[in-house]
Amino acid sequence: MKGLITKKEAREFKRRWKAVNEAEKMELRHTSPAQKFKQLLVLMQWVKDFGWDEALKEGEAEVRERWLKLKKLYKV
Repeated sequence: MKGLITKKEAREFKRRWKAVNEAEKMELRHTSPAQKFKQLLVLMQWVKDFGWDEALKEGEAEVRERWLKLKKLYKV
């Protein structure tokens, strides 16, 4: 396996990823709110399916306390 890449290869790598990022931005701009909501629901279901919901709930009280402190501090 080749260890180092040339400057030309690095530029090409960067150019390709820039193109990928631009395509992704365009795709996101053209995704409807309804589709984005469906995607959110899928992600939320995965949390349950993978058993992550209990782990996330563990720190929930601490996070709520932090938000309350911030609300009081900024009087909102």
